[in-house]
Amino acid sequence: MATNATTDTFDSEVLRSDGKVIVDFWAEWCGPCHAVSPVLDRIADEHQVKLVKVNIDNEQDLAQRYGVASIPFMVLFENGEPQASAVGAMPKGSLEKALGLAEG
Repeated sequence: MATNATTDTFDSEVLRSDGKVIVDFWAEWCGPCHAVSPVLDRIADEHQVKLVKVNIDNEQDLAQRYGVASIPFMVLFENGEPQASAVGAMPKGSLEKALGLAEG
C-alpha cells in the first residue's frame, strides 16, 4: 500500500527509510499516472519495496528538487540516495528494468 508524502514527511518517509523506496511523482489529472499506479503497487509488493506517492500539484518544491519535468516520474531510492529513475507509463517488466529491480 502506497504512502503519500509531503514536503514535511518526505525526509522521514524516503530519505531516512531503511532499504529501497520507490517514489512516484504524479498528479490527479495525469492519465498515465493512474495507469501505472497498479503496476507500481505490484512491483512494490513483489520486491518488498516501500512505495511513496508525491502529488506534484501539492508538492511543487519536491518536484523541483528532483527535477521532475514530466510525469509519471518514478525514482528508486536506496538508503536515502536516488539510484535509478523512469519516466512515463510502461509495462511492469520495463519499469522493473528501468528502476534496476529486474531479476537476472
